[in-house]
Amino acid sequence: MLEYDRISALIPTGVWIDGTSVPAAGAGTFAVHNPATGDILTEVADATGADALRALDSACRVQSDWAATAPRERAVILRRAWEILVERTEEIALLMTLEMGKTLAEARGEVAYGGEFLRWFSEEAVRIGGRYAEAPGGTGRILVTQQPVGPCLAITPWNFPLAMGSRKIGPALAAGCTVIVKPAEDTPLTMLALAQIFAEAGLPAGVLSVLPGSDAAAITAPLLADPRLRKVTFTGSTRVGKLLLRQAADNVLRTSMELGGNAPFIVFEDADLDQALTGAMAAKMRNGGEACTAANRIYVHNSIRAEFASRLAEKIGALRVGPGHEPGVDTGPLINERQRSSVAALVDEAVAAGAVVRTGGKAIDGPGYFFQPTVLDEVPRTARIHREEIFGPVAAIYGFDTEDEVVALANDTEYGLAAYFYTRDLDRALRVSNALDAGMVGVNRGIISDPAAPFGGVKQSGLGSEGGSEGIHEYLDTKYVALTR
Repeated sequence: MLEYDRISALIPTGVWIDGTSVPAAGAGTFAVHNPATGDILTEVADATGADALRALDSACRVQSDWAATAPRERAVILRRAWEILVERTEEIALLMTLEMGKTLAEARGEVAYGGEFLRWFSEEAVRIGGRYAEAPGGTGRILVTQQPVGPCLAITPWNFPLAMGSRKIGPALAAGCTVIVKPAEDTPLTMLALAQIFAEAGLPAGVLSVLPGSDAAAITAPLLADPRLRKVTFTGSTRVGKLLLRQAADNVLRTSMELGGNAPFIVFEDADLDQALTGAMAAKMRNGGEACTAANRIYVHNSIRAEFASRLAEKIGALRVGPGHEPGVDTGPLINERQRSSVAALVDEAVAAGAVVRTGGKAIDGPGYFFQPTVLDEVPRTARIHREEIFGPVAAIYGFDTEDEVVALANDTEYGLAAYFYTRDLDRALRVSNALDAGMVGVNRGIISDPAAPFGGVKQSGLGSEGGSEGIHEYLDTKYVALTR
């Protein structure tokens, strides 16, 4: 297609090992599709277990040298990669739109957001600390240092092809770790383009590898079984995260997991309704609803629920659906037919159980994987859509009467990634923030992600934090040295 042809020269399509793009060991390839049309964009190398071990060999060969590289030099490379990425915003944004489906406006936003992790961790690279103190008993001195954990495996999802990788690669490189990235099968091109950018920024060969592949287990299993690998970081479903944790246990790997979500979005009776509607649009419709932080359960006080539902339906119903690169489009396609069918099934089951469709509710006929932006009102709490992550442009609204009731409803899930609520009462804001079982809470805000803040969940939404000053510690081991006085 013409749009892809404009940027294809920027994108390596082999496996990225030792600082260059090469064919996969078995010389196999797989197709990357445009979800707006179903057409094939290109073919990329289909990595195998042999490629994975070759990448690990390369990572281990340069790990000591990279760990010994001056923090300032690591910082300069990260900063330079950020600068190149920003210069190529339009090309990378178009690439993301073509392989993932999001609108160009959102893709540009992801370039800015994902790039900030490179800039942020370029600054954190020179701030890795430690301490030196006298032992309280006067028996000697305590020296505490932090050292890179070693070679890391980063497994990234399809919904944010750049940012989910950059917020793992950034802190790993800043800490002095080598990294092997397994991008999602649906969206490998953006990560391959980022690998090329790092090479141009001066990253030594072998420090970063990227392994696109159609069989994730064939790539990750031999790496997780190899004692030379020292960490695995994953963003994706809780089901897959649990499988990886079991595999990681055999070699007692360091792990960080950003897993599924079922975010409540609460609108109290004293909320600024205009502000709450703006926040709901952002928290629900960002990335077409294909985000782990998306508002999944919208609880609105019954005294204002009808008005809120009517106004939200008007806003969501006015969204223009189409290919993300076309001017004026607000919402692109879902990633593939499997995801669209999953969303449609959740909606159909909710409607059969008594939910009222205020707008949308159906898949859109024609090429591509489009689904109507949808508002469901009066959704029964027994419906599956109340328990499971929607990952699509569907706002499901539930009523409530009291603060205690809605906090209990919000917490009644195995997930605990993000939560949002709207109120003008400061005491309530502090009280509810403390009561919600979530790793991140937005108070009168529908967008909470920030590279300078820790991103992570509790319960079955994950382990560890990404971003913020906390993020780099996921890639550092603590060493204590006991010194004689």
